[in-house]
Amino acid sequence: MVDLQTQYHRLKTEIDTAMQEVIESSAFINGPAVKQFQSGMVEYLNVKHIITCGNGTDALQAALVALDLQPGDEVITTAFTFIATVEVIGLLNLKPILVDVDLNTYNLIPKQVEAAITPKTKAIIPVHLFGQGADMNRLKEIANKYNLFLVEDGAQSLGACYKTEGGSSKLGTIGDIGCTSFFPSKNLGCFGDGGACITNNDKLAEKLRMFVNHGAKVKYYHKTIGVNSRLDTLQAAILNVKLPHLDDFNQRRQKVAGFYDSAFGDIEEIVLPGRNPESEHVFHQYVLRIKNGKRDDLREWLGKKAIPAMVYYPVALHRQEAFSKWITDDFSLPNSEQLTREVLALPVHTEMTTEQLEYIREGVLSFFG
Repeated sequence: MVDLQTQYHRLKTEIDTAMQEVIESSAFINGPAVKQFQSGMVEYLNVKHIITCGNGTDALQAALVALDLQPGDEVITTAFTFIATVEVIGLLNLKPILVDVDLNTYNLIPKQVEAAITPKTKAIIPVHLFGQGADMNRLKEIANKYNLFLVEDGAQSLGACYKTEGGSSKLGTIGDIGCTSFFPSKNLGCFGDGGACITNNDKLAEKLRMFVNHGAKVKYYHKTIGVNSRLDTLQAAILNVKLPHLDDFNQRRQKVAGFYDSAFGDIEEIVLPGRNPESEHVFHQYVLRIKNGKRDDLREWLGKKAIPAMVYYPVALHRQEAFSKWITDDFSLPNSEQLTREVLALPVHTEMTTEQLEYIREGVLSFFG
């Protein structure tokens, strides 16, 4: 699904040099490369504060803690995403309120978000799934109308631009806090785990920094209870090499998506990934819908031809046992449930060759005759 090895070899000299500099300096924790990366991200995203941490899940947890939410407060989000988004809500004894997504963009339906708001609602977490933005303009209107926090889960969308009233902004910079991940397969990935929070709010930035640093602003002086969540200096060094290439990485993914669009657009049983006209799509994943119950057969067919294909996600979160204490058995989100039966992701990454793409195209077309 992703070729990290070939990308490494393309950038090998720069990456090896950056890692060796960290090793020689022995500044393994909060070294200069971490500060350099934070500054680079601030400039790239045109935002005031980047707070790096250990992974994207920690970024989400830090964001909710920084908002001073209390047990029982409700947070509205999607049921069609990776578990981390909702996991942190439950971990903090908040109540997840799951709503449905659009069948074409796979992102939150703003009308359903607004309909789910109660006096206990305190925040909305849109997930910019697979690389394009949720309807942030409408969601921001709703958040402002009801005085709610807006936390962007941008783990799959780093670098994507979004059309706002003021012009254009990068996803992750529009809400109160944005969260992202540097997991190796992400559009900007390191060689292990890493994450960050993004904000223009000075007070929230201070809370975020304290939370990921044991609740301390100054070493050994702890103002709150926090956690130990850091971006390793070695990982930051790798990200410093890759950050200047991020736009190119995303353009390469978009080129792959364009090939697939042209290849499969005329097949009646395939629904191409929809586009939000207000958002750039940077294709962390290229996800089709396969109709008429043929998804699993197609995946098996491709597997026999050594073509990777993945299901993101096979079980919607409202059907997960982990959330059964908040969700009744008769609760249904029909679009999310339909997507679990139909979605199929094809390989998309920065190193794909014409030969690989043509082989995948022929493999899919041969299944449909």
